[in-house]
Amino acid sequence: MQVPEKQNITKLLKKKAADLGFDFCGVAPAGQVSEKDESALKEWLSKGYHGKMTYMEQHLEKRLNPFVLVPGAKSVISVLLNYLPPTTQKHADAPKVSKYALGKDYHIVIKRKLKFLLQYLQTIYPGIQGRPFVDSAPMLDRAWAVKAGLGWIGKNTMLIHLGAGSWFFIGALVVDTLLDYDEPYTRDHCGGCTRCIDTCPTDAITGPRELDATKCISYQTIETKDPVPDELKPKMEGYVFGCDICQDVCPYNKHAPLTSEPELLPYDTLLNMSREDWNNLTSGPFKRVFEDSPVRRAGLRGIRKNIEALENPKENNQSGKG
Repeated sequence: MQVPEKQNITKLLKKKAADLGFDFCGVAPAGQVSEKDESALKEWLSKGYHGKMTYMEQHLEKRLNPFVLVPGAKSVISVLLNYLPPTTQKHADAPKVSKYALGKDYHIVIKRKLKFLLQYLQTIYPGIQGRPFVDSAPMLDRAWAVKAGLGWIGKNTMLIHLGAGSWFFIGALVVDTLLDYDEPYTRDHCGGCTRCIDTCPTDAITGPRELDATKCISYQTIETKDPVPDELKPKMEGYVFGCDICQDVCPYNKHAPLTSEPELLPYDTLLNMSREDWNNLTSGPFKRVFEDSPVRRAGLRGIRKNIEALENPKENNQSGKG
């Protein structure tokens, strides 16, 4: 069997990625991340902005170099999958769930697609080896997406695609084969806009592209089992899992397309849950409703903790910034 040249392989893999439902696909040469990215990560950790996400401190060399993750790595294939739902929760007073978590767990969806993509590559290029990543290993997926030409890092630390916004999951497939590489994205289209910084109710975005995760609503509702600090309780904006505020106000999301991935469409049961349903949630219904949902990560105990924070904000504190 004749092996196609790297340009043809890359063209075929991008077509296959589109066939699998990925919205965008870019390719970058594997190697040490830039000094800028390395310095930013180390400074972020030194400030303690990762809070109790101690895994961010571990295996630092793997975060900085894909060779450590995949011996012989030569290329990093980055893919984006849009998750913006066509509808949201029905009850205005119900505890809010981030848009990305209204449907099926993206880890399940993207990893399966990436495995199919790798299998396809192996049919056109026998012997190629690789490994898919979806938040499953220490890898700077946003930095690699930038290197693959898919967008820039906004002031809210999210990857932003110029034509489609930031409502995307990022996946990566690291392979041991040379491919035809895309030009890294070098422009910053945020300009003087500071809407994400100004609108964050907890002041978690401490400056352009700098996030103090310990103040972030997503961190408080997902990453930590500790009670929500009293000073943050009145500023939770109704969220019990994740937060969308900094993306909701981003101008590049004003005309963002809706997802076309059926598996990411919101679960009707979750959309129709009332405030009373959430407050009375027990183990059985929780497991049924959130069996394949990202919300299961918080667990019933975590959701109850977050609801408690909403129901009992500190009386002598005022919501909003300042």
